[in-house]
Amino acid sequence: MVFTILLLGFFFLIKGADIFVEGSSSIARKFNVPPMVIGLTIVAMGTSAPEAAVSITSSIAGQNDMALANVVGSNFFNILIVLGVSCIISTLPVEKNTIKKDTPFLLFVSGLLLIFSIDLNISRIEGFIFLAIFTYFLIDTVKTAKNSDSKVEDVPSEDSPMFKTILLCILGIIGIVLGGDMVVKSASSIAKSFGMSDNLVGLTIVAIGTSLPEFVTSVVAVRKGENDIAIGNIIGSNIFNILFVLGLSTFINPISISMFALFDVIFMILITILLFIFIKSKNSLIKSQGFIFIGLYIAYMTYTIIR
Repeated sequence: MVFTILLLGFFFLIKGADIFVEGSSSIARKFNVPPMVIGLTIVAMGTSAPEAAVSITSSIAGQNDMALANVVGSNFFNILIVLGVSCIISTLPVEKNTIKKDTPFLLFVSGLLLIFSIDLNISRIEGFIFLAIFTYFLIDTVKTAKNSDSKVEDVPSEDSPMFKTILLCILGIIGIVLGGDMVVKSASSIAKSFGMSDNLVGLTIVAIGTSLPEFVTSVVAVRKGENDIAIGNIIGSNIFNILFVLGLSTFINPISISMFALFDVIFMILITILLFIFIKSKNSLIKSQGFIFIGLYIAYMTYTIIR
């Protein structure tokens, strides 16, 4: 029964992501907004809904290990596997604004997480700081959209009406969230039956499960030629995970951090720096870099399981 729910969850994730990419791309064209901005906001928050649900629920239940491990594990899964597979499928050109602004901002908030984690505790005040920075990020992103010169082309008259586009987005999000929830619960049940700890489950099974929406959405976007949405989705999701998901979770219930978790945060920052170096060097992500990302993920997961 658990495996049936797992497979059904995958179906909802894949179908929901496909519908959501269609709807969000259409919105970008209709409102003459760059797809990168749509990826950084609507798509990123929609695909991060499972992380938010799991981490906030874990925080309320006092399962701090699960809340933090889910966010950190999801972030390096997003970079190493989602972007890794995406750039193996197709070279991903990266916009100048992403190189100069969005990725450095992700590095900044990741570094802030490390600073807050050094004393092995993240307080409510620090959680509030994350939420305040998230508010700034949203406002700044909207302003960037309004002032951007990189507008998309006008929408053909035969394009879908607005109500249908919005309905597609809503149905897509429902599929993503429902599928993610089904996958996480069934996978966690399977994992715990093997005696895994909350930290290990959060860092591996739950992190992978809650990142499946980002994975499916980005891969589908790349196959449809919407590369800006794929990259924006990952950078936006990682920012959202730290600032909103972890910020709100910590604001609800301060989080105590183990040394293992601190090491995971450091690893997350190192691969974020590597991502910045890769896109800075070639203004794109290429196939060879994708294989490096995947290799790093396999190596780190092996270390995580045996440590």
